[in-house]
Amino acid sequence: MDLGEREPRPGPGLGLVPGPGPGPDLRQLRCLVAIVDEGGFTDAAAVLGVSQAAVSRTLASLERALGVRLLRRTSRTVTPTATGLRVAAHARRVLAEVDALVQDAASGHTRLRIGYAWSALGRHTLDFQRQWAARRPETDLQLVRVNSASAGLAEGACDMAVVRRPLEGRRFDSAIVGLERRLCALAADDPLARRRSVRLADLGGRTLLIDRRTGTTTPELWPPDARPATEETHDVDDWLTVIATGRSVGMTAESTANQYPRPGVVYRPVRDAEPVAVRLVWWRDDPHPATQAVVELLTTLYRAP
Repeated sequence: MDLGEREPRPGPGLGLVPGPGPGPDLRQLRCLVAIVDEGGFTDAAAVLGVSQAAVSRTLASLERALGVRLLRRTSRTVTPTATGLRVAAHARRVLAEVDALVQDAASGHTRLRIGYAWSALGRHTLDFQRQWAARRPETDLQLVRVNSASAGLAEGACDMAVVRRPLEGRRFDSAIVGLERRLCALAADDPLARRRSVRLADLGGRTLLIDRRTGTTTPELWPPDARPATEETHDVDDWLTVIATGRSVGMTAESTANQYPRPGVVYRPVRDAEPVAVRLVWWRDDPHPATQAVVELLTTLYRAP
């Protein structure tokens, strides 16, 4: 069997002398994977749609770039070396990631990812999902929980995000789609849990459990001389677990109570606290085509009685 070009000249140490310049490219990685999967240069060339000589040259250039022997070649067989098997495994992962990237970019407008941190849209979440599916079946809706200040938008995990405090910077545009009451979260056996509602002053002497990254509650809601002590958490499940013990209390937007009912925890309205604005945010220079439709539907849902 003719394997094409003469093999690269072995060098000391690693067996091949690495060439100068950048590392391997995708064409070289695809070539290696095809040779390993197909068991030879001829079949790899057929799969890749190139000549056998081109496959041989590409493989040789990859071996020079890495400075290692990837294949053992005889007149009849081609088998990967131990290093070749490891490199091929890495190459498959790289190529899979690249293929996913291309698919994501190509299908970006047929999918809509909306991020949120602690709670999505509270009691409106299910209605939003169902009405969106009925109105815009061509755009697949996905809700993504990311516990960051931008609910995944700045991290690239979503196309737009639901946040309950303003995002800083001119990179983002936003619209307020609704308001939610502030609720106090208490252990079920807390004396305040027997009330229908509480006031900010009732919590001044308690320890308040807050999430400074994503939460809507800060000590600044209280007068300077009446602020509660605070402890920090970064996860809604941990927040609820600690509150259930009675060691701390919490304050949150109404959507948290809708999305996270928990045995041992009760929610009570804080009647003298300002409501929480629910904002939809997106990239100013790259809005999803469905942005306006999302704003309109959410605004309608929040205005409904």
